[in-house]
Amino acid sequence: MSSPGTAEREIKLSHGRSRYLEAGEGPPVVLLHGVGFVEGRDNWRLNIGPLSSRFRVLAPDLLGWGAGDQLNVGYSFAYLVDFVREFQDALDIRSSHVVGHSMGGWIASLLAYESPQRVDKLVLVASGGLATRPLSTMTTWQPPTEDFIRERLEKVSKAHPDPERAIRERLGLAQDPERTARFGRIMEHMSNPETRQRYNTTRRLPFISSPTLVVWGRQDEVNPLPMGEDTQRLIPNSRLEILEDCGHSIPVERADEFNRIVLDFLSE
Repeated sequence: MSSPGTAEREIKLSHGRSRYLEAGEGPPVVLLHGVGFVEGRDNWRLNIGPLSSRFRVLAPDLLGWGAGDQLNVGYSFAYLVDFVREFQDALDIRSSHVVGHSMGGWIASLLAYESPQRVDKLVLVASGGLATRPLSTMTTWQPPTEDFIRERLEKVSKAHPDPERAIRERLGLAQDPERTARFGRIMEHMSNPETRQRYNTTRRLPFISSPTLVVWGRQDEVNPLPMGEDTQRLIPNSRLEILEDCGHSIPVERADEFNRIVLDFLSE
């Protein structure tokens, strides 16, 4: 579900069609979602409208997520970073602000490291990238049941505004066997310790030159707060905002506070 004034668009890229949401005018802001089973671009449904009051906001489904095509090559962080560059190029965006949540923050970090000229300001929200261990049992893929979805939602979100609706949405999408198989392949790649070591950001973050805002929930159980503190410490021109009584799903759990913090930072 998109906000009023938000257009749903489709773009053809080299590996398939990506659906994206667009709203507002002004300097472009690209929002990169996390790895969650259902969310895709809809992870930003509470943020696009407020952010579009000052910016041109673009929230794509990464290929393999949401309503776009299945990726026809193997999943890799290298591909996902290339996806963002190709998305920018296809929309004639030479550079933009980039906001990434969880896995999207990992991708955004790699983009800012590899292609600094493409990232004006960077916002990392409960970002991955520092841990080399496999994903926890709560984020490792298994066939979704109601109990599994409920338990995972409780872990990633300490204050979801409508948890029962979120559970129903996930259960509905879990009935699609192609989607569940596709997501299983994604999670297999993301959980691979070799992959996580190869794309670990510890040695990359000190070379990020974009002004950076790091946003973390104090009660994050997926990427605990010490990861946020380390992320901020490693990036030279950065600062950390900690949200109280908040878990991993910051854009949903603390939408109003998150929107205000990001708008203030991007407008400086």
